[in-house]
Amino acid sequence: MPKFSDASNSPQRELANPPTDAISSIKFSPHSDSRLLVASWDKHVYLYDTSQDDENQLIKKFEHRAPVLDVCFGKDDNEAFSGGLDMDVRKIDLTTGEQTVLSTHDKAVKALVYSTQHSMLISGSWDSSIHIHHPDNKPDYPSTLPLPSKVYSLSLAPTRLVISMASRALYIYDLYSLNTLAASAESEPPNTLNAEPWQRRESALKHLTRTTACMPSDEGYATSSIEGRIAVDWFDSSEESQARKYAFKCHRQNGGKDPETGEEIDVVYPVNALAFHPTLGSMASGGGDGQVLLWDPLSKRRTKAYAPLPASVAAVEFNRAGNLLAIAISSGFEDGKVDMVEGSARVFVRELAENEAKLKKK
Repeated sequence: MPKFSDASNSPQRELANPPTDAISSIKFSPHSDSRLLVASWDKHVYLYDTSQDDENQLIKKFEHRAPVLDVCFGKDDNEAFSGGLDMDVRKIDLTTGEQTVLSTHDKAVKALVYSTQHSMLISGSWDSSIHIHHPDNKPDYPSTLPLPSKVYSLSLAPTRLVISMASRALYIYDLYSLNTLAASAESEPPNTLNAEPWQRRESALKHLTRTTACMPSDEGYATSSIEGRIAVDWFDSSEESQARKYAFKCHRQNGGKDPETGEEIDVVYPVNALAFHPTLGSMASGGGDGQVLLWDPLSKRRTKAYAPLPASVAAVEFNRAGNLLAIAISSGFEDGKVDMVEGSARVFVRELAENEAKLKKK
């Protein structure tokens, strides 16, 4: 596995045997430090061992009927869940390769999250609903929760579920209450829940939401948009806490001067990926400009900018220990081309130095 360093002097490895089409999602295991799942438009889920230092990091890949839009680990390193354009929510036995369909949405499955604490899988779809599954107890009868708009992103905090939807809508649910309601629902379909969100929010960003990431501290969340901005918000709805929320510009480049007006032109890129460090509170962002940036969300400062990569950053993810940062790139539509450039889907794993992701002292 090739190694190289950029200006940060932090080793970065590229995984061998990457997907052959655009990467839609990457997820480290919450149960170990090196297992990584990758979902791709090439209709496969890939399982890697990122601790390997040769070309044997790919453990296995799992074929699907259609492009896979999201993937996550389940109760242990041998269980995963996937969803995509075939509209199915699947459980994958990572040891045997067996796949079991848990539910089927009416449209594509865009996002998945699994709560280890509640043994609960939640799938979000473009059909404007989430399905709530308890794979170990009631695998055949998921609960359906209707929503006002199609789901773009799901993210879990220790006690909250944040759902980002079209029309800039955000719903926040209390995980314990949602799990209790779903678990107590009748065991025969149809099983449609009427669960009011703990809070309704509207995105502070004016343009389409790209992704959402919750703070591991359970204090709040961040959202990003297609228009080169990130917003940071807090769960506490008090006036004092809400006064702390803010949004800022990022992942932009100087495009020179407008030949007619002489004004500076900003080239704006979508912020495709967000991830919080599991213990330090710092945040990583990845954009269509091919850059990964580290931020201190409390002091509102950028702490590090890594060397640009040769394609759009599709996803970023810290591992459980916080010493690895996985970065997936794929050629995007920023250059106006519809077809993906062959070989542009790549996955890098950066070994973080001890102080690399620490927040800066004020």
